Amino acid sequence: MRIFEQMESQVRSYIRAFPAIFATAEGAKLTDDHGNEYIDFFAGAGTLNYGHNNPMVSEALIEYIKGNGVIHGLDLATTAKRDFLETFYSTIMQPRHMEYKVQFTGPTGTNAVETALKIARMVKRRSNVISFTNGFHGLTMGSVAVTGNAFYRDESFINRTNVSFMPFDGYLGPEVNTAEYLRKFLDDYSSGVDLPAAIILETVQAEGGINVASDEWLREVEQICRAYDILLIVDDIQVGNGRTGTFFSFESSGISPDIITLSKSIGGGLPLAMVLLRPELDQWRPGEHTGTFRGNNLAFVAATKLFSYWQGTDMTEAVAYREKIVRERLGEIAAKYPQIEATVRGKGMINGLKIPAQNFCSEVSREAFERGLIIELAGANDDVLKLLPPLIIEEEVLRAGLDIIDEAIGAVLEKKENLITGNGSDY
Repeated sequence: MRIFEQMESQVRSYIRAFPAIFATAEGAKLTDDHGNEYIDFFAGAGTLNYGHNNPMVSEALIEYIKGNGVIHGLDLATTAKRDFLETFYSTIMQPRHMEYKVQFTGPTGTNAVETALKIARMVKRRSNVISFTNGFHGLTMGSVAVTGNAFYRDESFINRTNVSFMPFDGYLGPEVNTAEYLRKFLDDYSSGVDLPAAIILETVQAEGGINVASDEWLREVEQICRAYDILLIVDDIQVGNGRTGTFFSFESSGISPDIITLSKSIGGGLPLAMVLLRPELDQWRPGEHTGTFRGNNLAFVAATKLFSYWQGTDMTEAVAYREKIVRERLGEIAAKYPQIEATVRGKGMINGLKIPAQNFCSEVSREAFERGLIIELAGANDDVLKLLPPLIIEEEVLRAGLDIIDEAIGAVLEKKENLITGNGSDY
């Protein structure tokens, strides 16, 4: 690992949690340069919903490159973009009766969020935006302004005006309807909260700790937006693309966002970000919001192939089947170790095990890595083990990974007990 320590910035992160040099990857597994195999419950932070090196993608990319397909094209028309748009419309939008303009932004999720915020403010001619506690929307200037976690905000020295934070669903406990709380602030001209151009939210706060908004709450927030002429932006970057079981995470609620941001798995592991906006909001002048890498032709090729998973209901049913396995097994683990006071949370194939003891989840993640499982953390205090495996993970691999979580928790508890009783000195 010496070359990484010597050459790479201190900002590197996941390499510290998972200190191996990975050489190959396939499906839900990674293999390091010593041949050690790891089950991947991280999936590129939600970028690899369809697994590492999905064969459909690999074959299509090889064919496209061998045919000298256009790799970089700014926003020129290419066959790859044409095929993507046609397939996205016929497979995703048309069956859901959705009519949106598609805007390709710079290649990452934060680029999509920046674009959404910019167009919302421009159209509504208002500067304020409402975001929610524990929300995560990216780390460029506009995106981090609507991100709640102080870890990302404290030293960025940005202008934090023009953003108001409200409590997310459940933040004040089950007895408080935070949608009504929001409405009260908007009703009161002395609340200090300016009428916003937009409200931005995640239906499931992933980095924020796997906080799931109820369908009822989402509908109430949408009703508030309509009543006060506010645009509703749904950030579906991590929990869209089938992660919750439906292609868009908000489908079960029946809401119709004004703007949707997509990235991560939309490109099948390759950089791609896009904004869906209601046609009347598409008020850009040509070239008014650009980027050298807006639209990635290789990602278009990959995505077009992967949309085949959404022809019919097979993918939704597959996610529901795997969700049942995960939730039941996590429930068993929580019951097996009552002393850790674990609670299960999540939806579809984004699930978490919240364990309140300080640093316990970090220790479990390290122990799991030693046993061949990659699993990251979530929540402001890193107190949630975050399960984010590929949607197409094989059942036996999924169960094996869940078993490792069980073993890792047991091992951490045993080390703690040994430390207390003096039976061990290596912890």
